[in-house]
Amino acid sequence: MFIRAYLRASTDEQDASRAQASLEKFVSEHNRVIASVYLENASGASADRPELLRLLKDARKGDVLLVESIDRLSRLPVEDWQTLKGVIDSKGLRIVALDLPTSHQGMRDTKGDEFTDRMLGAINSMLVEMMAAIARKDYEQRRERQAQGIEKAKAAGKYQGRPVDANLHKRVRELLGAGLGIRATARHADCSTTTVLRIKSSDCA
Repeated sequence: MFIRAYLRASTDEQDASRAQASLEKFVSEHNRVIASVYLENASGASADRPELLRLLKDARKGDVLLVESIDRLSRLPVEDWQTLKGVIDSKGLRIVALDLPTSHQGMRDTKGDEFTDRMLGAINSMLVEMMAAIARKDYEQRRERQAQGIEKAKAAGKYQGRPVDANLHKRVRELLGAGLGIRATARHADCSTTTVLRIKSSDCA
């Protein structure tokens, strides 16, 4: 059984590797090890996530897709979620989430026991769908509250927008100016490639 751990944080300021120790402890308790880790800073509401796509490309039938919680995997709209879930299912991946106990059965070796394998798969699939729907609803509600807060602050003349990290911008420009590529710059500046592209685009505007 090949276990692929996917760790995601929504913003560049958050530590996407925060949950890695918890995932490793969980796997160890099942007498297994994480074979591959995929780490990125990207919104769960976006389908364009390079590390998740790389995981799906690398995956083979019977592999485990391990996450801290379903919302780390998806906060996608229903259409995008169904597309992602379709790819996961077509690859024969088992989704295991620390916060979804029923999914932990996916750590069992059910080879040769087709009935148990299908029953566990059906039950877990239903619960994963429910958790994905809850994750999306939570995302939409938080976005709505943020928008309301911004509007209220604007009306009161207190909204100033997100502060710019001048030091990070300077570092990225220096690295790009030295001839480094987008990925290398992101690695050396300790930020995402999206941030590098945004800074680069703002300089070209």
